[in-house]
Amino acid sequence: MEHNATYLGLIPLFPLIGALVIGLLHMLTCTKSPLSEKLYAALACVGPVLSFFLALVVYFHLKGLPAEERFLAHNAYTWFAVGDLHINMGFLADPLSSLMLLFVTFIGALIHIYSIGYMANDKNYGKFFAYMNLFLGSMLILVLGSGPVVMFVGWEGVGLCSYLLISFFSEDTDNVLAGNKAFIVNRIGDLGFVLGISVLFWAIGANGFDFLALKANAHSLTPVIGITVCLLLFVGACGKSAQIPLYVWLPDAMAGPTPVSALIHAATMVTAGVYMVARFSFIYAHFPIAGSVVAWVGILTALLAAIFGMFQKDIKKILAYSTVSQLGYMFAAVGVTAYSAGIFHVFTHAFFKALLFLGAGSVIYALHHQQDIWKMGGLKDKLPKTYWTMMIGALALAGVPPFSGFFSKDEILFSALANGHTAIWFIGVLVAGMTAYYTFRMIFLVFHGEPRDKEAFDHAHEPPAVMTIPLIILAVGAAFAGVLNLPAIFGGSLNVSHWLAPSLVEHHPHVSIWLEILAIVSSVAVVAIGIYIAYKKFGEGAEEPEFTGFAKLGYNKFYVDEIYNAVFVQTYKGFGSLISRFLEPKVTDCHVKFSTWLYQKAGTAFKALQVGYVRIYAIYMVIGLSLMSLFLSQTIN
Repeated sequence: MEHNATYLGLIPLFPLIGALVIGLLHMLTCTKSPLSEKLYAALACVGPVLSFFLALVVYFHLKGLPAEERFLAHNAYTWFAVGDLHINMGFLADPLSSLMLLFVTFIGALIHIYSIGYMANDKNYGKFFAYMNLFLGSMLILVLGSGPVVMFVGWEGVGLCSYLLISFFSEDTDNVLAGNKAFIVNRIGDLGFVLGISVLFWAIGANGFDFLALKANAHSLTPVIGITVCLLLFVGACGKSAQIPLYVWLPDAMAGPTPVSALIHAATMVTAGVYMVARFSFIYAHFPIAGSVVAWVGILTALLAAIFGMFQKDIKKILAYSTVSQLGYMFAAVGVTAYSAGIFHVFTHAFFKALLFLGAGSVIYALHHQQDIWKMGGLKDKLPKTYWTMMIGALALAGVPPFSGFFSKDEILFSALANGHTAIWFIGVLVAGMTAYYTFRMIFLVFHGEPRDKEAFDHAHEPPAVMTIPLIILAVGAAFAGVLNLPAIFGGSLNVSHWLAPSLVEHHPHVSIWLEILAIVSSVAVVAIGIYIAYKKFGEGAEEPEFTGFAKLGYNKFYVDEIYNAVFVQTYKGFGSLISRFLEPKVTDCHVKFSTWLYQKAGTAFKALQVGYVRIYAIYMVIGLSLMSLFLSQTIN
């Protein structure tokens, strides 16, 4: 049974109104007398905060319903109609979208608050917050969309906002190029998404425009059509969530302001692909071949990104590759039909990754925009709040018990093992050790040892409270969010998994408790080894090494960007050059020149009739009236 909830549309509307108001105020005042930053900050934060409170209303409304009836819907208006087909601008809230709403709005609001201090004195302060509100509003449309078409509106909205915010510091050409790269790579993925939903509509008909109707009619898909739809949709997910081969845009997205990085990596954009696959679990679960492709692409992406993360020196790029790797875990989970495990990792990852990015922003802020970890060191006592909150985030990311990342990541690994994907489990455990290594390599080089840049160190100071308070709140979430889904072995009952059950199609196999213990011990042991190696190499400080061999390959990201540039970018540039040099003059220009010649001749012929004598025009009139009279007489007769 569906329950109508008219307030659902307000959840994305609040930040969208904020974006409109702030944007107009910025446009009207930026060339005259800029408005107060406090006014912009207040307008920017009110939308996300109101959306969060409405997300709480949604959660408690759903909680009060029987499990099988936990669906709230609202059709705001008819978007367009063609014949018997009516597409509504509709919103759907169920256990899956309600969980997404809670952390997207909560963490989005904290990032907005943090940005008040981080972006202070920026000349485009108002424009920044207009884009941030638009970003959050687009993500909320994506999450609440009642069908694939409405979801696609939000899908494209977050893609646009990522471009606007990554290239925000547009005075630097590299930043603009990074924004272009994100936008173009995502267009490739979006083509897959569009083709996927187009095939779905063709196969199912009018019922393909609504998720509830789709779920009821998915059984009619043939294996060929079903697998095709799954793989095409996954291409879209690879673009948004930065998986092989479309992951290359995300590390370059660090060109934007650090709060943007936090929003992209924790609450918007990159989580969209995982959410989309989970939303279509009623299709993916029926076609295990497609699921296996998703799982293998995910775990191989996790491995590749972890290798790259081990050798980076830019603090934000280390965290960026970490996100790519953790997203790989999430796709491995949804690929082996452990959808709730994947979504729970999205949830915990949002806390500790937002924390780590905002912590990195505090370090960058304190060191006057220095991002090279080899030029840091010794900041533990200088930035104690930043250090201890980032330490909690690092422990969660590394998967150290009892921090949140341990429970969500190990649930993924155990699900892979329990469902018979032993190779995926093994690679996942290996990646866990690598993650622990590069995470604590970053922590030790930034906060421990002796300062490598004495002047920057001497001027370093803790950021203002508006930046540190969000860090503390996120640290609490990173530390304790894992208890929300404790498995039976730890005395819990997988509360989040049970909450998500009405929205997902999955089963939890019954396996030996000893197998679960083996999975946990293996993971924790490998993580401990990774942290120990990082401590031995960097715990007391170290000098920047000269990378050679495999390390050099890892630092240069296996030259994938250079290969893409040579194979695709330069090839298309060359093709375009050939067209402009040979084809355009002979084909395109020929048509244009012919049209010009034709109009010139017609004009010359018409000009001959325009002699400028009244008597000639009188003759024209007589001839015209005579012809009209003749025509009318013939018609009457």
